[in-house]
Amino acid sequence: MKISQIAIMVLVVIGAYITMSSVYTVSEVEQMIITQFGKPVGEPVTTAGLKFKVPFVQEVNPIDKRVLEWDGNPSDMPTKDKLYISVDLFARWRITDPLQYFLRLRDEHSAQSRLDDILGSETRNAIAKHELIEIIRTTKDRVPLRDTFLTDAERKLDMGSLVPIQKGRKLVEQEIFTAAAEKVRVFGIELLDIRFKRINYNESVRPKIYDRMISERRQIAERFLSEGNGEAARIRGNRVRDLNKIQSEAYRQVEEIRGVADAKATEIYAKAYNQSPEAVSFYEFTRTMQSYKSTIAENTTLVLTTDSDLFKFLKGMNPDGNGYSAQRSGNRR
Repeated sequence: MKISQIAIMVLVVIGAYITMSSVYTVSEVEQMIITQFGKPVGEPVTTAGLKFKVPFVQEVNPIDKRVLEWDGNPSDMPTKDKLYISVDLFARWRITDPLQYFLRLRDEHSAQSRLDDILGSETRNAIAKHELIEIIRTTKDRVPLRDTFLTDAERKLDMGSLVPIQKGRKLVEQEIFTAAAEKVRVFGIELLDIRFKRINYNESVRPKIYDRMISERRQIAERFLSEGNGEAARIRGNRVRDLNKIQSEAYRQVEEIRGVADAKATEIYAKAYNQSPEAVSFYEFTRTMQSYKSTIAENTTLVLTTDSDLFKFLKGMNPDGNGYSAQRSGNRR
């Protein structure tokens, strides 16, 4: 009886062990490759649940079904315009053909290593074919922000415009994605997405980049200054022109008014002094006296002929200064 019981217990243990070795479970986030003596047999197991295999002979190799992450190390690489930048890239991928993946790569560590090679080389190729502005700028459709206080004339100057680009960072990422996706597909991997995580200037070129940025800002400042000086000169020129126009117009009006006034005064004088011969003589006398006052000053010497109109009144004056001579006075009477 004891031997029989021991034998039954041994058989039960062996049966339990065999049963445990022939049963395995598949979770929702896994897919299985069954290998026999190291070689895959059958189709990959992709549905979740309790599954069976040949015990002791077959082995279960789990493969992840989830979206996986690839995060590359920052790497220095040159752009088309010979500037070294440090590029940090990341990607998302998943295993779509587990059998091909198992035959070529076996495990995730090998897949990550192969992605390092492929994505790294494609990134270097894309960076080397484009200038820095193409990689930094998000999209070629981006427009610069403009000062809302600028006038229409100032906006036409097109100040602060961005350097024109052909593609932009999104299309550069798409180029890397397209080239790398084709290469990783042979490993049973589907590349879902890639993005530039960080782009930094290399330490050796940062001073040159900063100097160039300073130079560009100075050029823009000089452009603003020169255009401002030109606008100021134009405004000053317009001001002088308008001032001269106003002055000339005012002078013309003054001369017209003065001419009208002189004509009116002459008309009044003519009417006043043409009433009789005595009035005419008196007018001549007063006008001549006015001319004396304006032309003769202290210590003035005049050289006149005896028949001069200016001399005829001087000739009739008494030397003592008491008036005209009797003859001249009689004539005036």
